[in-house]
Amino acid sequence: MEKGLEFGLEHYMKQIPGMEEADPKLSSPLVLAYIGDCVFDLIIKMRVAGGGNRQVHKLHEETSRYVQASAQSFMMRAMQEHLTAEEHAVYRRGRNARSVSPAKNQSITDYRRATGFEALLGYLYLNHEYERLTELVTIGLTSMESPQPDEERPQEKDSREGQKERDSQTKDSREGQKERDSQDAGRA
Repeated sequence: MEKGLEFGLEHYMKQIPGMEEADPKLSSPLVLAYIGDCVFDLIIKMRVAGGGNRQVHKLHEETSRYVQASAQSFMMRAMQEHLTAEEHAVYRRGRNARSVSPAKNQSITDYRRATGFEALLGYLYLNHEYERLTELVTIGLTSMESPQPDEERPQEKDSREGQKERDSQTKDSREGQKERDSQDAGRA
């Protein structure tokens, strides 16, 4: 077996000059979320790339559906009932942390819940609790693929909102064309 797989990437990362291991118990919730964001992004990118070669743009679009705040918020709701008391405390600290950057195109509730989600993943990663991390991510991803009847998956919401935007643009385009046609008819 290749040593990189035998020992894991962390073993080799520790050998990089200046590399210090972060203590999850001393790290702020936003530092945990910073690490968790990276970990989740890598998990999703590996999952998407494992689906076969495609244009990078297509890979990015599929990845974006999972890493956006609304998707992470949705997954976190499914994961919450499976959390230990310690995990829930970490999630809550991340959710309640005051971020400097505002939510972009997401509700503040989704953004804060997603920050808690990322903080939890960062905490589990830094504690080397990889099995538990993947167990919770699996619960979240499964919920994205089979939601409860009264819940809407983030992809469906985005698709519906995107369709409304396209319909609005089409309507605006048609109205603009009618106006131009009537102006042309008035000149003739």
